[in-house]
Amino acid sequence: MTHGHPARGAVYRLGWTMSGLVIAFLLMDATMKLLALPVVLETSNELGWNGGASEARLLGGILLVCTLLYAVPQTAVLGAILLTGYLGGAIAAHVRIESPLFSHILFGGYVALLMWGGLYLRDGRLRALLPARRRRPTPEPPA
Repeated sequence: MTHGHPARGAVYRLGWTMSGLVIAFLLMDATMKLLALPVVLETSNELGWNGGASEARLLGGILLVCTLLYAVPQTAVLGAILLTGYLGGAIAAHVRIESPLFSHILFGGYVALLMWGGLYLRDGRLRALLPARRRRPTPEPPA
């Protein structure tokens, strides 16, 4: 896996740490929705979702499936794509009700950046597909 490159191993571990934070947060969110906790129902109502417990459980189920797909290395890219759509819906819901920008509207974007960043660092196939560009040194002017 690391082929004798300690930096590659560190990058891989950092990627899993980032992904682990995302997975833990999303599993907690999915569980809260599946349990239809009062805070979930109140917040959903403030966002204009009036479906009650059944709607919260449906969203929790969708989030759980997408998160599990992201957690499994073989399906992580599919999970990340699906979660990006889910988080985009959350961003749109907050834009619609004019929530605060940095704490509410962009929160789904923060999660998505951490999610994709973690996946990028832990999956060499994704890094090969989207290589980071290195700056070329500026040539010295002729003397």
